[in-house]
Amino acid sequence: MRWSSRFFHTASRVFNEYPSWSKSILVCTVISGGGAVAFCDAKPEYGNEPPKKKVVVLGTGWAGTSFLKNMKSNSYDIHVVSPRNYFAFTPLLPSVTCGTVEARSVVEPIRSITRTSGVNINFSEAECYKIDQKNNKVFCRAVKEKNSGEREEFSIDYDYLVIAMGGRSNTFNTPGVEEHAHFLKEVDEALKIRRKVVELFERASLPSLPVEEKKKLLSFVVVGGGPTGVEFSAELHDFVHEDLAYLYPELEQYVNITLLEAGDHILNMFDQRITEFAEHKFARDGINVKLGSMVVKVGENEITSKERSTGEIVTMPHGMVVWSTGIGARPEIVEFMKQLGQINRRALVTDEWLRVEGSDNIYALGDCATINQRMVMEDIAVIFSKADKNNSGKLDLKEFKDVVDDIIERYPQVEIYLKKNQMKDMASLLKKSQESGITVDIEYFKEALSKVDSQMKNLPATAQVAAQQGVYLADCFNRMELCERYPEGPLRFRGVGRHRFRPFRYKHLGQFAPLGGEQTAAQLPGDWISIGQSTQWLWYSVYTSKQVSWRTRFLVVGDWGRRFMFGRDSSQI
Repeated sequence: MRWSSRFFHTASRVFNEYPSWSKSILVCTVISGGGAVAFCDAKPEYGNEPPKKKVVVLGTGWAGTSFLKNMKSNSYDIHVVSPRNYFAFTPLLPSVTCGTVEARSVVEPIRSITRTSGVNINFSEAECYKIDQKNNKVFCRAVKEKNSGEREEFSIDYDYLVIAMGGRSNTFNTPGVEEHAHFLKEVDEALKIRRKVVELFERASLPSLPVEEKKKLLSFVVVGGGPTGVEFSAELHDFVHEDLAYLYPELEQYVNITLLEAGDHILNMFDQRITEFAEHKFARDGINVKLGSMVVKVGENEITSKERSTGEIVTMPHGMVVWSTGIGARPEIVEFMKQLGQINRRALVTDEWLRVEGSDNIYALGDCATINQRMVMEDIAVIFSKADKNNSGKLDLKEFKDVVDDIIERYPQVEIYLKKNQMKDMASLLKKSQESGITVDIEYFKEALSKVDSQMKNLPATAQVAAQQGVYLADCFNRMELCERYPEGPLRFRGVGRHRFRPFRYKHLGQFAPLGGEQTAAQLPGDWISIGQSTQWLWYSVYTSKQVSWRTRFLVVGDWGRRFMFGRDSSQI
């Protein structure tokens, strides 16, 4: 009996582990022998297995890497194409510019990330220069040149295409920006800024140089008052006054840092309390913040801006300009948008399931894409009819309450509006219904929802949004074979039926703004605002935990410790 028990246990394990095999078993029990004789004929059905779908992923930024890390299904052959063979933790790039953190500490090879996923993923270091939607093909060009000076070209077929190529710095066609300004979106650009800062100090220290030339060389202009521009300004200030002042004591008095912002405030996406604190702190630190200044030209040695309030044209000398004014579309994305008829758009337009509009099998996420959310007032009649289950033309209180949750799920602008207005309009509508004893008709319905579409905004181009989109799309692909062919479809009040995926919904987890001097501002969920040194330590812990590997965690923490003990590195390496 013991042998028989072991046999059935083993056979059970075989069938559980190899469900695709055809099984044929003959078991004969021989009482006199006290055992069992078994014959097992199991043949693998290799020939009947469907071919794996080919998924091509363009890009290894936050969106693409998050998608790859969360892919668990072996139903796909995945091919990654990117001009860089690593993932970069971009929120720490301002720290790289001043030696607070080393460049190698914020990057992780993409092959190391995908090797541990357990999914078949291939990688090619190349750039995609053309997408052929009709033939399901992408055309790529190798990054490195051959001995002949040419770059090898190749094409890849796909069943599904995931575009996560990110964006580029938006120059708004301002003259001279491409030629004379530095950008801060890539690791290489951060290293160039670092070398340039030290180079300017070395040139300014030459004994034969007049004072006016020293002042011009050490005039740093940062264009853009968003998180990147503000953090770089704070890092540069600390680098100059905490480290370079000891090495170049005679030059500290000539340093001038100017932050130009076209809007009314810096950090305008943050709470007003943070904005005011940042502006006051920069004023105390000697960082010149000029609001309402729109740059009209960048020259080799000077920058020209226009004051919005007076219309005055102001020209100031500079040693270096750092441009950080938002995200623009890459040229290859612009060409693809023209193919799709998406003209005059800042990014690829997708539906709420991240599928590119005008395509059945192409998805876009991260900075290169924007979600086209539906207007609730466009669908008001359909929403009302689906909620009106007995076709009475009116909704009773229970039907109305039931449909509100579905509306909030399908139209996030409704939830935003209700939160901002303390649900006054909806509460008033419910009160009218209860007091009068009547049901809610479509006019009352429109009255409650008439203002919500104005609250709808595009998602910000942040690492947090891109990472969440990558997780969402990977989950869709992991479960796609169990559900429908495409990760799309309406909720129950929009149509009947089949099992589909819910649309992508961004969950804001808070944001940080390092302001220098071990001072950081944080705006966290629940309208919680925190500013000070304690928030700086929270920033350290959060950014450590968000690293993609234990290797980078240890390296980043080590760099912070080295900076506390020995200061920042000022070499030009």
